Amino acid sequence: MALNFVVNYEEGSEYSHADGDARNEDGAELPAGWAMDSTDRDLCSESVFEYGSRAGVWRLFRIFEEYGVHATVFACAVAIERNPAVGEWIQRVGHDVLSHGWRWNKTWELSREEERKRIALAVESITKTCGAPPSGWYCRYAPSVNTRELVAEFGNPLLYDSDSYNDDLPYFTDIQGKRQLVVPYNSLPYNDARVTSGMTPSDYVDMCKRGIDEYRREGLSGSPKMMSIGLHTRWAGQAGRASAVREILEYAQGLGDVWIARRVDIAQWWLDHHEEFDNR
Repeated sequence: MALNFVVNYEEGSEYSHADGDARNEDGAELPAGWAMDSTDRDLCSESVFEYGSRAGVWRLFRIFEEYGVHATVFACAVAIERNPAVGEWIQRVGHDVLSHGWRWNKTWELSREEERKRIALAVESITKTCGAPPSGWYCRYAPSVNTRELVAEFGNPLLYDSDSYNDDLPYFTDIQGKRQLVVPYNSLPYNDARVTSGMTPSDYVDMCKRGIDEYRREGLSGSPKMMSIGLHTRWAGQAGRASAVREILEYAQGLGDVWIARRVDIAQWWLDHHEEFDNR
């Protein structure tokens, strides 16, 4: 099996009155029932998001470096523009980058031309801040009916998109006569968002270990699989949750036959070897 750790780096690109948006972002970690009027600037939420960029991202990066693991950074372009040290770290260490959009927006509300423009802006921005272009695309929130066509139209350097949750292996789809690679983000059961909605860090470790065990069992039986573990710097970057990430890493490495890989490496491997598995 191939195991991909994803670090979602979004902090600084979320909806906020500080950026002239008409509302605040509600994806912060707040007590149940919290509700500030959308017309008011929410300094509490802004501070929760800021934790990811000030502390959480560095804790996760240090853990990956300690274990010699390369992750994939799902990067919102504006977030790294505002914290260029993150882009510099990515360059130095060798994590790969997938574009998580220019900044947060509800993609389905954009015109086709505006979405095309934002894809180009994101690729240009990430190329500058991270020293190399993103290899793939994944929308914040959800894609529009145009997203996959626009990513395929953009082409190189975007090898693939991950706006899909529908398989345990990469696959190809036809987009206006062009073969488009999809590397599904099958991470929803293994996403740290679960730990903000009732699951404890121990529960999360158990869930991820169970996923690794089952995928590995299938792989050893001749049916290889890919697993994505999705992390967010403002959530998994908290010390008590980061310890869960450490435990999962140690477990996967201890098995001895799990390929912990960057997403671009998995995409390239599939481009080179997919014919072996077309009739799985």
